Amino acid sequence: MLLSPSTADALRTALTTAGYTTDGVRDLLGPGAHAALGRGEVEPAFRAAAGGGELGVLVRLLLLGAVEGDAAVTAALGTPSALEAAGLLARDGDGWRAVLDLRPYGVDAGDEPGSDWWVLSDLDLRRQDRDHVTGVGAASLTLAAATVRRPAGSLLDLGTGCGVQALHATRHARAVTGTDLAPRALALARATFALNDLDVELVEGPWMEPVAGRRFDQIVSNPPFVPGPARVDYVYRDSGQDGDAALAALIADLPGYLEPGGVAQLLGSWLHVRGEDWPDRVRSWLPDGVDAWIIQREVADPDLHVGTWQRDAGLDLASPTARAQAGAWLDWMDAARVEAIGFGMITLRRPDEGRTDGPGTVVFEDLPGAVDDPLGPEVEGWLDRVDWLRAHAGDDALLDARLTVAPSVVLERWADHRAEPGAEGWAEAGAAVARTDGPRWRHEVDEPAAALLAGCSGALPLRDLVELLAFAHDRPADELVAATLPAVRELVRHGLLLPSS
Repeated sequence: MLLSPSTADALRTALTTAGYTTDGVRDLLGPGAHAALGRGEVEPAFRAAAGGGELGVLVRLLLLGAVEGDAAVTAALGTPSALEAAGLLARDGDGWRAVLDLRPYGVDAGDEPGSDWWVLSDLDLRRQDRDHVTGVGAASLTLAAATVRRPAGSLLDLGTGCGVQALHATRHARAVTGTDLAPRALALARATFALNDLDVELVEGPWMEPVAGRRFDQIVSNPPFVPGPARVDYVYRDSGQDGDAALAALIADLPGYLEPGGVAQLLGSWLHVRGEDWPDRVRSWLPDGVDAWIIQREVADPDLHVGTWQRDAGLDLASPTARAQAGAWLDWMDAARVEAIGFGMITLRRPDEGRTDGPGTVVFEDLPGAVDDPLGPEVEGWLDRVDWLRAHAGDDALLDARLTVAPSVVLERWADHRAEPGAEGWAEAGAAVARTDGPRWRHEVDEPAAALLAGCSGALPLRDLVELLAFAHDRPADELVAATLPAVRELVRHGLLLPSS
C-alpha cells in the first residue's frame, strides 16, 4: 500500500469528520455490540451500525467486511478511486469492499492522553499467507502496556510489523526507528504513519542488521518468538531458527545496541527442557553486567502450544495440512525433550559507563493470570528500586535507611484464628502484606515482621526499628538483622517498602 501525502491527508480528514475513532465507534455500537464484536460476533454490530450515517458506513465497510454502495462510500471517504489506487479499497459489483483492515486504535486517557490513531494491517482472510501482517493483537497490547514511557532521545521498534509499538513510542521518544525484514509489513507501517501524520524512520532487514553500529536509548520488540522447528510458516511468528535460539541470540545482542543506562523490553518464549531449570537456561543468554527482569506470564504444554498457534493462524485443525504440521511440530518437541513452553516479558538494562557498584541484578519471577494495571509503571519502579538497592547493598547502608510502607499495601490477617501442623506441633498461622495495585505482589509475614513494617513510617532508620523489635521480643539484634534484611530487600524490590524521601 502507498498513501501519497494528499491521499493520507484526505483520508485522515474523512475519518475524523465521520467520527471513526475508538470513542466514536464504541458510542455508535454501544457496550453490548462492541463487546460482541471483540468476541468475533458481528451481527450485533451490523444492527447497531444500521442508520449510523457516514460512521455506520465506515464501520460496516472497514470493520465488518461489508460491501457498501458507491454513493455511500463517496459520501464517507471522498473519491473511492484514489483509495483503490492506494490499495485500501477494491470494486465489488456496484460497490466497494476493504482490501485492508483499517481500524481506530487508542489508549485510555489516563495512560497516554490524546493517543488516538488508525492502524492498517491485513484482513484476517489473508491470515494463512506466509507474509500476513497482523494488526493490534493481544501480544501488541501486552507489550505496549508493559513498556517504560519515560522521555527518550531515540527508540528502536525491532520487528515493527504494522507499527503499533512505534505509534506509542512517538509519544515519549524524540526519534523513532522501526525495522522489519518483511517488505509488506514496512509498507503497511509506512501507510499507518502517513495516515497519522507521524515521522518514523523505517529500515528493512533481519534482526539487528539494519541498525548495525547504532545505539538507542530504548528498544522495544515483539519479535517472531514462537519456538518450533527451524522453518518459517508465517513471518510474523516464526524466526526460522531452531527452538528458542533466535531469542537467545537477540537477548545476547540487544545490550550492545543500547546507550549506557538504556532499556530494552521484549516479549519472548522459552523452552522448558527436561532435566534443565528454565531460569538457568535463560540466564545463560544474558551478557555480564546487565540488569534483567524476566517475568513468566504463561506456561503451556506442547499440545496446547501447538494448537494455540495453529488456531492463531486460522487453520482448520482437523485438516490434513494442519495435522501434518502439528505432527512435525510435536515430533520436534519430543526430540528436543521439551516439557513445556514459557511466555513472558523480558526487560534488560545496559549498565552505565564506569559502574563499579557490583554485577547486574537478574530476577526471574512467575506472574500468572490477569494483571489489571499496566506493567509499564511497575517496570519503571523496579528499575529505580534496583538502583536504590544496589546503592544500599551493604547491611550498614540498608540499616541506616529510612523506609515507609507503600500507600497501596494492606496487611491481611486470617478471618478466624488458625494454626497449622508442624514438626514441633501446632504453629500459629501468619499473616501477609500485599499491594493492591500493579502486580499485587504478596508476601507472608510473621508477627515480628508485621510489627517491623508497622514502624516503617520514615521517621526512624531501619536499624532503630530492628533494635526496638529485638528488645520487645527478647531476641538478639544480630539474629533479627540476619533474618530481616533479606526480606526487607525483597519487599523493597516489589515496591511494598519504599525509600523515604
